Amino acid sequence: MVAVIIIALDQWTKTWVRSNIPDFTYIVPFERLGDYFVFEHVHNYGAAFGILQNQGNLFIIIAVIVAAAILYYAGTLAPQQRLLRILLGMQLGGALGNVIDRLYQGYVTDFVRVGVPGVYYWPNFNIADSAIVCGVIGLAIYIFAEDIRLQRAQRRAGEAHHTPADSTAAPTRDA
Repeated sequence: MVAVIIIALDQWTKTWVRSNIPDFTYIVPFERLGDYFVFEHVHNYGAAFGILQNQGNLFIIIAVIVAAAILYYAGTLAPQQRLLRILLGMQLGGALGNVIDRLYQGYVTDFVRVGVPGVYYWPNFNIADSAIVCGVIGLAIYIFAEDIRLQRAQRRAGEAHHTPADSTAAPTRDA
């Protein structure tokens, strides 16, 4: 369900951008943010940050493999692992949202531009990209937190099985 929501929101925003912002021009959606946050309609023929230009078929193949892996793994999760399912759904929805663009246009529509005018702008991105990044960061935090939880549980279990030395035993001397 999360993936479906991400795909729908991603495709809706991209359709809106293609209909309302001419290619390679921008609008300021929030006057208070000025040129720090704009919607600029660009075509991305590469991957994140525009790397690997014109490798669209490769990205489609990778996205299909990743989607299959996510779907398989999600099917092995217990129902109570909702957060993990949500994070994987974000990644799946983002990957498929960009695949849809590549299949129908040959490129991905990117439109969110943030940065400091005249200094630096982050490479343009879209809802699908944001979902992938947030899903990956969330998954990393989840794995890290789960690892800490398991280590603490193991430590508590080890302490529970540890008994103090028998106090009636004769003391030993080191030579």
